[in-house]
Amino acid sequence: MRVYTCSLCGFVYDEAKGSPEDGIAQGTLWNRLPEDWECPLCGAAKHEFDEGGDEIETVRTFSVVSDTLPEAKSALEKSILCSNLARGLEKQYKAEEAALFARLADFFKAQSEPADAPAFAHLLEQVDLDIRENLVLANDAAAEAKDRGAKRALVWAEKVTKIQKSILGRYENEGDSLIEDKEVHVCSICGFIYIGNALPDRCPICKVPNWKFDLIKAG
Repeated sequence: MRVYTCSLCGFVYDEAKGSPEDGIAQGTLWNRLPEDWECPLCGAAKHEFDEGGDEIETVRTFSVVSDTLPEAKSALEKSILCSNLARGLEKQYKAEEAALFARLADFFKAQSEPADAPAFAHLLEQVDLDIRENLVLANDAAAEAKDRGAKRALVWAEKVTKIQKSILGRYENEGDSLIEDKEVHVCSICGFIYIGNALPDRCPICKVPNWKFDLIKAG
């Protein structure tokens, strides 16, 4: 039995385990999967998977982009980082590691000071900074490392960030009327925000099914 890894999101298809939650029985060989089968995490096609043979550890080396150490993170920032890592590990079916990072996120959150709601002008400024500088730097690093998965994720990130900028601008002008009598859902894979009452079958950005969306509730 062999394993195949999605080059975009890192999902591993193990022939021995199959994918029972998607109706694929244990022991199903790769060439027995339908040609239109897609990665259950990101919707990538079969040709986007790399054959891994027996499970092996891949080691990559990267050049140093900057030799300046980042400033110390606040407890809240550490909580957010650990929470994001927990979500990423969950999507890779690494339940034990996800649980550990979730515990760390809760620990740091308990140590953090209450956050003040930022002004919309500040949020828009940070989104603009991401579009102008941070995404550019990230794309350069991904290209240098020849990391196809990171490059695809950054394509999603750029689209989602521009959508966030649009929503922030609309909310600043329209206020609560923008979401009045509407639901707000966020794609747990790429961060796409949907406002409305007719959730699409698939995320328009990363193409995952809509059950991967989280309903955001006030408070």
